[in-house]
Amino acid sequence: MTIAPYRDVLRIPQVRHALIFGIILRTPMAASLIALTLHVVSHLGQSYGKAGIASMALTLALAVSNPWRGRLVDRQGLRRTFVPSLVVLPLVWSVAPFLSYWPLVAAVVVAGLFQVPIWGVLRQMILHAVPEQQRRSALSLDSVATEISFMIGPAIGVVAASALDTRYVLLVLMWLGVLGAAAMWWMDPTIVSDAPAQDSTQSSSTLAPARSWFSGAAVAVLAMTAATTVILSGTDVSVVALLRAVGEETGVAVAMAVWAFGSLVGGLLYGTWHRSVPAHVLLVALALATLPVALTSSTLVSSLALLLAGFFCAPTLTATTEQLSRIVPERSRGEALGWHGSAITGGSALGAPVAGFAIDHAGAPAGFVAVSVAGLLVAGAALVVLQARRRSRSVASARASRPPARVG
Repeated sequence: MTIAPYRDVLRIPQVRHALIFGIILRTPMAASLIALTLHVVSHLGQSYGKAGIASMALTLALAVSNPWRGRLVDRQGLRRTFVPSLVVLPLVWSVAPFLSYWPLVAAVVVAGLFQVPIWGVLRQMILHAVPEQQRRSALSLDSVATEISFMIGPAIGVVAASALDTRYVLLVLMWLGVLGAAAMWWMDPTIVSDAPAQDSTQSSSTLAPARSWFSGAAVAVLAMTAATTVILSGTDVSVVALLRAVGEETGVAVAMAVWAFGSLVGGLLYGTWHRSVPAHVLLVALALATLPVALTSSTLVSSLALLLAGFFCAPTLTATTEQLSRIVPERSRGEALGWHGSAITGGSALGAPVAGFAIDHAGAPAGFVAVSVAGLLVAGAALVVLQARRRSRSVASARASRPPARVG
């Protein structure tokens, strides 16, 4: 593996800034999710089911917020979009950790709706800064940085919430996110070549094309994004169930670490690849590589199988971002990447119950099978849609190049 592609993209200041901001903003976010669960259970004395409701409320609010606020970035620019969030979020998170359960859930929903569209903005920064031939390397670095955040974040959340008062842990974590967003607002990075008009008198006809990107091909890519995270979150649950069933619960952390390591290596290798790999090919590879984990029955063998499956995790998500960026015009990327973030969130929320249902009815191995089959079905459907789009574009191109018939 050559590091030259990464060295080249890291020379671009805006890429470096996006990666640094990504770790600063995503790590507290990842830590806060587990800290919220532990706060509800340990400090408020509620059940894990109630903690799940609070987490689900935040997840649903974020799923609504991502495309909505992403479109605002497209229409109004980064600074104007961030201002309401920088007013509401400090107020909400200064109070929320000290509320009782149901008021906390309401506060979490408000915070989720006003969350700054971090996922989309960071990737817009990268996509704007690099030429198309370097996108894969830059997006792979972003995926690796995300992987690091979501490996470190939950560990920080567990350690802090176990050792300290969860109210103040939540307060600090959420305020770190707010301060990171404020720093991004102050920096105001360039995310489109020609900034959208800021004039409030801008006509609706000017804004109408913002949704023209929402084609069958874009929906297919978003469906593959969701299917990828269905496999990932379903695998999470299935690994725990599998190793518990064989009496090796202590091996869960080892297996998960090996899986994450595989994803890191896969992401770095994919970033040096000279050819683009279609997202549906990588989704099929991820699904097929996940299936053998169902046949394992020990920490060692499960870890080896997960290492192979991990190679396709980060590359598949990177490929969906790369493919979506080619379909969507630059001035609509905020909304499109917001939907991409919602697809990630929605798939993550769906994968656990899908795997859980299969595990309850057919045992731990069925969890891997269920999410893998779901991924294969989505990849097949997406391939049909994308091929139909390719054929229709070929026909349209042929008609456009055909000389007009001569009359008389």
